Amino acid sequence: MQVLLWGAQRVSAAVLAVCVLVHLATIAYAVRGGLSAAEILSRTAGSAFWTAFYALFVAAVAVHAPIGLRNVLSETLQWRGRSLDAAMLILALILALWGGRAVYAVVGAASPV
Repeated sequence: MQVLLWGAQRVSAAVLAVCVLVHLATIAYAVRGGLSAAEILSRTAGSAFWTAFYALFVAAVAVHAPIGLRNVLSETLQWRGRSLDAAMLILALILALWGGRAVYAVVGAASPV
């Protein structure tokens, strides 16, 4: 299982690196163009591309963060076993749900102007 977690964390880190760069570049482009938050949300509303992009971003966070925290807790607190795995699974689900709400706020809730 350790090898699988190691691989999942490395793949999710690569995805996160690309997502963060695209996200920051998009923000920089939008701000330099003088777009307001409302204008940005009106442009992302209903976009399949932005839905897929931010859903991938959220999935990468939901995989990456609990694995990293699992390693930290295991090394510092000597917490191991099923209870740690269950806690990290719950954290992953919470991150996925919160992230899903954020994706909906960016692409689903805003109505195009």
